[in-house]
Amino acid sequence: MAVPKKKTSRSRRNMRRYSAAYKLDPIAETTCNFTHDVVRTHTVSMKAIKEGLYVAPAKKAKVAKTKSVQA
Repeated sequence: MAVPKKKTSRSRRNMRRYSAAYKLDPIAETTCNFTHDVVRTHTVSMKAIKEGLYVAPAKKAKVAKTKSVQA
């Protein structure tokens, strides 16, 4: 098993961690399919949810079940 010969100082450790995080890609943005607002990828804008334009898949299944039971 590999073991370091010397202790790495806090400064040196943090410099390494900072440089790794600094190289990360910027957050990708896209547009909401319902309101055409700029949002992060794979998300829906809050405006679409509040206006009722978007219904979550779990809610769709629940609504379908209650309709089939009532019929």
